[in-house]
Amino acid sequence: MLDSIKNLSLLPSEVLIADDGSREDTRVLIKSYAKDFPCRLKHIWQEDNGFRLSQIRNKAIKEAQNEYIIIIDGDMILESHFIADHLYFAKKGVFLQGSRVILSKEQTQEILDSMDYKIAYKSDDFKSKRKALLSKCVYKISKLRAEVFKKKELVKGIRGCNMSFYKSDCEAINGFNEDFIGWGREDSEFVARFLFNGGELRRIKFNAIAYHLYHNENTRDMLESNHSIYLHTIQSQSTWCKNGINKENNVKK
Repeated sequence: MLDSIKNLSLLPSEVLIADDGSREDTRVLIKSYAKDFPCRLKHIWQEDNGFRLSQIRNKAIKEAQNEYIIIIDGDMILESHFIADHLYFAKKGVFLQGSRVILSKEQTQEILDSMDYKIAYKSDDFKSKRKALLSKCVYKISKLRAEVFKKKELVKGIRGCNMSFYKSDCEAINGFNEDFIGWGREDSEFVARFLFNGGELRRIKFNAIAYHLYHNENTRDMLESNHSIYLHTIQSQSTWCKNGINKENNVKK
């Protein structure tokens, strides 16, 4: 992931690694990258106390110096226009869902064996290449606002591995809900509050492409409990979570 960032056509101003409990070898590796990384590279760590993705994301967002936040997973390889594509479509009050290409088990193993991330670019998946016109069309027709919840409970296709928004919009809903422990629904719940707060969701398929290394799925032991938190947000049309990025003032301004 870090190697693909170094070769982007437009570099980010900073890269914050939100680390939910990795070991010492990860810290050492990141420190070695930071020596000659082309932008600010900061390691933000918390101890391993279960899957606490929302909490570590909030910690990283608080540390962010830039006004625009792009979130990816650590097992993503970025297409060279990735940052430029996100910023092209960035707009206040808009949550952007970028494009993900899932690599096969064989492709992933080849990349890991050769340590050549550029192999990902050879993927022949239809979604794996930038298509400017198609991307603009998808962006235009994909607009979703809070009214969607009058028709269904779930906003499908929310993937936290490739998404972006303005930091101020995130702070306005108190960030990610840290009541979520374990995998599942934390991204959808964040988007729900984002929409209830007057925002909108847009998709940018065929642009802002990230290639996802193959791996086994995360355990879904907490999915039922997490889904209940999500449904409560939908039913109450909440725009704010108490256990979020701001712990000092839990009353929305």
